Amino acid sequence: MSTTVTEERDPGLQPERTRLAWRRTTLSGTVTAVLAVKTALHGGPSASGVVACALVCVLWLGFLLLAHRRIRALATAETPSAIAPRHAMAAVLCTVAMAACGAALVF
Repeated sequence: MSTTVTEERDPGLQPERTRLAWRRTTLSGTVTAVLAVKTALHGGPSASGVVACALVCVLWLGFLLLAHRRIRALATAETPSAIAPRHAMAAVLCTVAMAACGAALVF
């Protein structure tokens, strides 16, 4: 006869640290978007610069939406669920694409 003992997991400060990490990442994405806009408009706007700037802004807004949803989920749930794979993939794609657009504006 086996007895299963279930211990409740104490998350400690992990949800708080994760919320803060999402906020820091959002802040760094905001800085990237602002610098991309500044770079695109420096010396007069060009067609490619405006397109890249608009793309960075759309990607930033997408990431901001995903981060806000995750921060809210972490804040409201006692035991937050894992992030959905499609949301994680969307966040990664937004971040990588934003970095690529920022790099394209610099070079």
